[in-house]
Amino acid sequence: MIQLRPRYFDIWMLVTTLALVGYGALLIYSASLNSHPAGVNSLSHPVAKQVAYIVLGLLVMIFVANIDYRLFGQIAPGLYAIGILMLASVLVIGNTEFGSRRWINFAGTQIQPSEIAKLITILALARFMADRPLTMSRVSSFLATLGIVALPIMLVLAEPDMGTAVIFGVAWIGMLLLSGARLEHILIFLSFTVLMVPFVTLAVMDAYQRDRIAVFFNPNSDPLGSGYNILQAEISIGSGGPFGKGLFGGTQTQLDFLHTPTTDYIFSVLGEELGLMGALVLLALFTVLLFRGLRVAALARDRFGQLLATGIVIMILFQVFINIAVNIRLLPVTGIPLPFISQGGSSLITLFVALGLLQSIVIRHKRIDFGSGP
Repeated sequence: MIQLRPRYFDIWMLVTTLALVGYGALLIYSASLNSHPAGVNSLSHPVAKQVAYIVLGLLVMIFVANIDYRLFGQIAPGLYAIGILMLASVLVIGNTEFGSRRWINFAGTQIQPSEIAKLITILALARFMADRPLTMSRVSSFLATLGIVALPIMLVLAEPDMGTAVIFGVAWIGMLLLSGARLEHILIFLSFTVLMVPFVTLAVMDAYQRDRIAVFFNPNSDPLGSGYNILQAEISIGSGGPFGKGLFGGTQTQLDFLHTPTTDYIFSVLGEELGLMGALVLLALFTVLLFRGLRVAALARDRFGQLLATGIVIMILFQVFINIAVNIRLLPVTGIPLPFISQGGSSLITLFVALGLLQSIVIRHKRIDFGSGP
């Protein structure tokens, strides 16, 4: 068993992660003041729940980091099968909220299988691509990886959850580029996908999703209904200015105009209360974390580690991009949480598992360089 000593793991990745989850807990506390005016006085408080998930996540990260990441590659096919079964179970026994069926109850806790399936699919893709370094330029290998990612995408679209489906696809494309796949295969596929968008919109999207897109372009068409959150988020971020209204001082947040402020719209809370400077601090933390992830990909001594680290970095990067883009009205509402910041156990624990895998890659690299410890 490898002990997590400073010389064996990426301390800056850990410090940055702790800063992010601490930042998120502070914003969740502020966003919860209206619904919990007495403060954190019970385990049902959103901050208490989030702190519990943070502690559990850190323990899980340490546990995963102590396991050779290549073992996860060996069991990736079995994990992939479990992920597909979980996604399929959502369509049968899942709970419907906000127009989507994304959650299942387990031991009194809501679990979002699509969060877990993202990381599992990245593991499966990394295993497949790493096992075929000389054949990834072939059409057959390209289509095989497409099949691996297409199945979870179709199940996620059936929930429906377009934002998560996009993250699956972007991670797949990024890993393909690193794996040695031919660029023309990717460009042909992307061109075909763009041409098919209108038909897919009509055939796959239900009325709920089409209404979301319509309201995105004109939220004033339903200002008290489906356009409400979009308008309130714009007001919140726009009123924050350079330095914000002060922590706990945001009117949209504290007067409960902003709905789901601890989850999908937590960036709007930040924009209103801490302003542009608070947003820049958040983006700086994410930048450090993502560069540490890219460093892990560069340090990896095998193809599987490189592909796995790259997929994880892309997954986190595009979740950040999509969530912030929704908040500032660059994209339609998708329900993607802001990594390490939004309230939610499934997302947070999955992210800590992903960081544990990155730390495992770093640990094995450093053991090769400096020798094994006691």
